[in-house]
Amino acid sequence: MFTLRTTRACALAAAILLAMPSAYAADSTTMSATINLRSLQARPQQRIDRFIVTYRNGTTENVDASAAAQSVRAAVSRAGMDRAARSALGASVPGIAVSHVRRLAIGAHVLRTSRKLDTSEATRLMQQIATDPAVAHVEADVMMQPVRDIASGRIVSASALLSSTPNDPKYADYQWHFKAPTASAPGTSNVEKGWTVADGAGITVAVLDTGITQHPDLDLSLADAGYDFIDDAFVSGRTTDGRVAGGWDLGDWTTGDAYAECRDAGDPGEASSWHGTHVSGTISELTDNGVGMAGAAHAARVLPVRVLGHCGGYTSDIADAITWASGGHVDGIADNANPAQVISMSLGGGGVCTASDVTGTAIAGAIARGTTVVVAAGNSGADVANFSPASCPGVISVASNGYTGKRAFYSNYGTGVTISAPGGGIYANDASSGTQNVPDGFVWSTINLSATTPGDAGYGGMAGTSQATPHVSGIVAMMLGAEKALGQPLSTPDQVKDLLVSTARPFPVSEDHPIGAGIVDAYAAVEKAVSGPDDGGGSGDAVPLTVNVALAGQSGAAGASTLYAITVPAGAKTLTLRSFGGSGDVSLYAKAGSAPNENGGNADVASTRPGTTESAVVRSPATTTYYLRISGVTAYSGVSVLASYTL
Repeated sequence: MFTLRTTRACALAAAILLAMPSAYAADSTTMSATINLRSLQARPQQRIDRFIVTYRNGTTENVDASAAAQSVRAAVSRAGMDRAARSALGASVPGIAVSHVRRLAIGAHVLRTSRKLDTSEATRLMQQIATDPAVAHVEADVMMQPVRDIASGRIVSASALLSSTPNDPKYADYQWHFKAPTASAPGTSNVEKGWTVADGAGITVAVLDTGITQHPDLDLSLADAGYDFIDDAFVSGRTTDGRVAGGWDLGDWTTGDAYAECRDAGDPGEASSWHGTHVSGTISELTDNGVGMAGAAHAARVLPVRVLGHCGGYTSDIADAITWASGGHVDGIADNANPAQVISMSLGGGGVCTASDVTGTAIAGAIARGTTVVVAAGNSGADVANFSPASCPGVISVASNGYTGKRAFYSNYGTGVTISAPGGGIYANDASSGTQNVPDGFVWSTINLSATTPGDAGYGGMAGTSQATPHVSGIVAMMLGAEKALGQPLSTPDQVKDLLVSTARPFPVSEDHPIGAGIVDAYAAVEKAVSGPDDGGGSGDAVPLTVNVALAGQSGAAGASTLYAITVPAGAKTLTLRSFGGSGDVSLYAKAGSAPNENGGNADVASTRPGTTESAVVRSPATTTYYLRISGVTAYSGVSVLASYTL
């Protein structure tokens, strides 16, 4: 039986993460530390009492918690914020004490101040922390939120479906998003056809989210093997601080006076989202079992990792969870006995993510361990470059389209998006307003029906990049499971990204903003995976470039492209890749370590202005070979190509 529940639209929360680092040096002879300030600027009303400090290798502070705390206490004193300074000024605001919280798996330290600081105070303190020559990087330990998508307002009781036939009785009516594309619904993921060749068996997908709840249509065999990384009792909802075993969702409601501090003025708060349960169902809901609906990689196992609770989740907890889920070691926690081949994160917020930031460092470690990291692009209708972790290097960033294949009006966009997937357009014909289109405007999956703590199981529709992301995560599990079944080596994260991009279906409409290489196609991706991944396009044929030396006289036909390569040594800064001069119209795409595809869908950076003058900058290049592709929008001739960097 259907019942209605009042819901409200929730855009991507603004309380979030990381920033483009800006250098702050104590003097001209001191090595500069990077400061991540963008997350504070994204939400100036937030108050901060936790800071993440990375100390340089070889320093006492790097290995000694007491020394790290003393370093920050000294910064408090230099900032005139300690108790002695406040007392001397007769200030009514108390001085600040500092305590050490923990050392993260990536080596950074979390330090806590005795009271929350406003944006101005937090900025001043971070600047003083950065003057310590032992410090390499500092950022506020801000909170991420789930990408809270738009709910359909319709829910389905599980008990009404348990005896229904045929198998997965609500699949045909509700889960348009898994079916083969048609003329009337070209925005689907083609998972249904993909089921003829793969089901994700043998693959583990870690879902870093709010956790998971009891549900008759979910495989919960790894629920106890998961972990709750939320340390703060206020956020976790437990009675005491501390992380605990098990990936169970205890609820993340923000109604009531207890959670007023994490709501905007006048905001009454929200009921528990059961966000992780919905995401998990899209990835691996039990299928062909005569119950409810279906999941993409329904033979894969979900490892629930709780990182989001009341008001969100701290950057530091999420970073440790990324490390642990991918098989890395986190002090004080038993190593993960079920390392994930895929991490799915439908969470994030404002701020640029770079390789030196805490989240960027944790993701790089996961990728190095062979784990593919899939993240939601965000629901702010803005450039993904300004959101994290969607802009972190190496991730697969997922935008959302509706059933017509059009970009969902809320979906973030930009050259940083890897691929699009069905997330629901909400309104008829994927318009930006109107009457909700139920069921075809939403993605349908498992939920819980309670407003606070876990209650009865059910099903519900949501729309957002949070729902597009688990489609891609599930399809990656299908690809890897098919490779494993055939005894093939599993594709690396870079190869997975290239496979998804190269098999994506072209958009059936002209998109208003770039949202990746196309719409994900499960069947095509699995078929290409088992036929053997390539390197993204003939990198062995690349024309070598000499740093700071222009290669002139380049020409090509419309639709043709030429690949170039430049090897970047250790210590290089600000890699600039350019084309200029001559005639015609070209686009420029570049990628570290392997060739960008001809359409640039998997490129790290790109430039697509009219004419031949293109420029792309990598501010902190990796020590590797960068491949630069010049593609002819029209025929071109007499064009020069230049790669430059400084040491």
